Amino acid sequence: MNKKIVLALFLFANLIAFSQKPCEIETNVTDSLGTYKLTKQAIIFERSFAGNSTTIFFALFNNNGVLGLETQQLQSSADFIKANCLDSNSRIFLQLNNGKIVTLLFAGAETCGTLVRNDKNENTRILIGSFVFSKENFEELKSSPVTFMRIKYSGEIIDYPLKTELISELDKKTYQPENYFIDYLKCVEN
Repeated sequence: MNKKIVLALFLFANLIAFSQKPCEIETNVTDSLGTYKLTKQAIIFERSFAGNSTTIFFALFNNNGVLGLETQQLQSSADFIKANCLDSNSRIFLQLNNGKIVTLLFAGAETCGTLVRNDKNENTRILIGSFVFSKENFEELKSSPVTFMRIKYSGEIIDYPLKTELISELDKKTYQPENYFIDYLKCVEN
């Protein structure tokens, strides 16, 4: 009987170990200024409609013990793209499956991004911002999926529903946006 319990625990532990996502670190620097670790980007949101597209990437970072989220938003259109700016009042609100809301604070200089023309002669706006969260709301992200994201820009608020699974049109890879924090926060905690 004890052998069966030990075997069951062993198999369960192996199942958990193999089901976790591996950490893909883009940058890992330690120098006289301190330490900085950044995960590889993942697509969290993608929408394409009537010749307009929006893609949002996330990457987690640890900058000398301050944990945060780097976001990159790409918008493409044949028409002019209105700027969504980030300022000191900007926030990301993440609604969790357990009903709680986690707020991340913008931690950078005011920016409206950059407007460029891509190889298809379309307008592309690139907006990059860093957001930080505190230890209090950090723990909730490790155990509950994120079902909804709201970004408060300097001039408006835009909602982004997150999918359980997303097959990207951009790179043809499969992502799990709802479980992004569950899968990757462990990569930057230390």
